Amino acid sequence: MPERTTLSVKDFGPIAEASIDLRPFTVFVGASNTGKSYLAILLYALHQFFGAPFTYRSPLRPGRLHRLPRSRRAMSAPQAEAINQWLQQTRDRPADGGEWDIVLPDEIAALVRPFLEDVSEAAPHLDDEVKRCFGLAETADLIRHPAGECARVVLRRDITNDATSRIGYDFAVSRKQSSLSSSIPTDIPLRIPAASRRRLQWLGRMTHRPVPHLGELADLIVPYPAGAVARPIHYLPADRAGVMHAHRVVVGSLIGRASRAGINAESPLPTLSGVLADFLEGLIDLADGRRATRSSQLADRLEADILAGSVGIQRSAVEYPSFHYQPATWRRELALMNTSSMVSELAPVVLYLRHVVRKGDVIIIEEPESHLHPQMQVAFTRFLASVVKSGIRVVITTHSEWVLEALANLVRLSEVPKSRRSEVDAAGPALKPDEVGAWHFEPKLRPKGSVVKEIPLDTVRGTFPAGFGDITEDLYNDWATIANSVQNRK
Repeated sequence: MPERTTLSVKDFGPIAEASIDLRPFTVFVGASNTGKSYLAILLYALHQFFGAPFTYRSPLRPGRLHRLPRSRRAMSAPQAEAINQWLQQTRDRPADGGEWDIVLPDEIAALVRPFLEDVSEAAPHLDDEVKRCFGLAETADLIRHPAGECARVVLRRDITNDATSRIGYDFAVSRKQSSLSSSIPTDIPLRIPAASRRRLQWLGRMTHRPVPHLGELADLIVPYPAGAVARPIHYLPADRAGVMHAHRVVVGSLIGRASRAGINAESPLPTLSGVLADFLEGLIDLADGRRATRSSQLADRLEADILAGSVGIQRSAVEYPSFHYQPATWRRELALMNTSSMVSELAPVVLYLRHVVRKGDVIIIEEPESHLHPQMQVAFTRFLASVVKSGIRVVITTHSEWVLEALANLVRLSEVPKSRRSEVDAAGPALKPDEVGAWHFEPKLRPKGSVVKEIPLDTVRGTFPAGFGDITEDLYNDWATIANSVQNRK
C-alpha cells in the first residue's frame, strides 16, 4: 500500500462524520447543503497552515503561512557542531528519482522531537487561518448543531502498511477555545520532506551565521506528518464567471470600505471568506507579468480543445488586470464579460495553469460542471484527468452525473492494455483506481448531519453511484403515471 493522507472530521459544519483518503483526483459529491464546500475550505485552510515553510508556495499568497511558534533552546557546543556538520553534508545531496526526503540522524532527531510533540502553542494560529478561510468571527460557529461542544479535525499520514506507523495532527474546536496536538511515535524516524529542500540548503550555506536553533529545524519537519496536505494549494470557488465579471467592482468596494473603516464601522458590506479573497487577490496579482509555468501546455490544450480560443490579460497603467477572450477564428478580442458563461468559468483555470500552478500543487475547483453543456462536462473531466497525470492533484465538488460517469470510464480504461487503448475513441488518459477517490455526502436524520463515505466504482452501471439514477427512475415513474392518467381520460 502506498503512503496515504487521511482527513477525518466529526461534528464540523453540516458534517456529522467523515473520513477522506486524499488521492490525486478527489471528488466530493452529494446533495446541496451537505458540507462539500465546508470540507473543501477546511482542506484549503490546512494546506495553508501546514505547508512547507520558506519554499515556493503560491506567488499569489506570499507569507500567508502561519508557522508554528518556536522558542530558542540552548545547545551544547558538541550538539551545535553536530548540526553544522550534518547541514554541510546534506545541503548538496542530489534528488533520488525525484524524492528528496532526508532522515534526521538519531542524535539530532532527539533534540528536535520535543518541538514537534508539543504544538499546543500553534492552536491559535491554526484557529485564525480556519476563521480567515471561512470568513467567520469564531471557529465555534463551525461546530455542528445540534451536537456536542466540540468539532474535531484529524490529519493522519500512514507511512507503512502497519497501522501503528501513523503520524499526524489533531485539531479540536470547542466553544471556549481550540487545541492542537501531534501524533509522532518515537519509533518513526523524523524526516525533512522534499518540499523543505530549499530552506535546508539555505541553512547549510549560511556558514557565516550562528548555528540554526532547533525550532528552525523543527519547522522543516512540520510538513512531513501532514503528508499531502503540505503541498501548495489553490482554490477556484463556485460562480467563477460572476467573480471574473465583477472583480473590479468588488475590489473597488473593498478598498473603499477599508478607507472608511474608521468612519463607518457599521458598513453593510459583508466580510469576504478567505478563499474568495485569495481568489480575488490572485486575479489582481496576475498583472505582475509573471512567467508561464510548466503547466502552461495544459492551459494551451484547454484553450484549443474546449474553449476554441485564447484567454489573455491586459494590464493598465497601474498594473490592474482586465481579461479578454479571442475566439480562434477572430482577429479581435472580446472583454470576458461579453463572452459565454462557459468561457468565464474556465478562464480562471486557464490563467492559474499558465501562471500559478506547478507540478506537485493541489487545485480545488468547485462545481467544474457549471455553465458547461454535458458534452463539455465530459471533455473537461477528461482534461482534469490529464492535469492529474501531469503531477498536479485535483479536488472537485460536483452535482454532475456526467462528471462521475466520465471519471468512471477513465478508471475502467486502466484495465485495458495500453496497446489497445487507442481503440476507445477520445476516452482520455486512464486513471488507476488508487488515483481516484469519490466521496458521497449523505444527509442523515440520526445523527442529524451528513455522513461521508467512499463510493465504490460500479462496473455494471459504469459510474460512481451517487443517487442520480434514482432521480432518473423517479422522473420516469412520474411520466408513466401522468401518461396513464392522460390515457384514462380518453
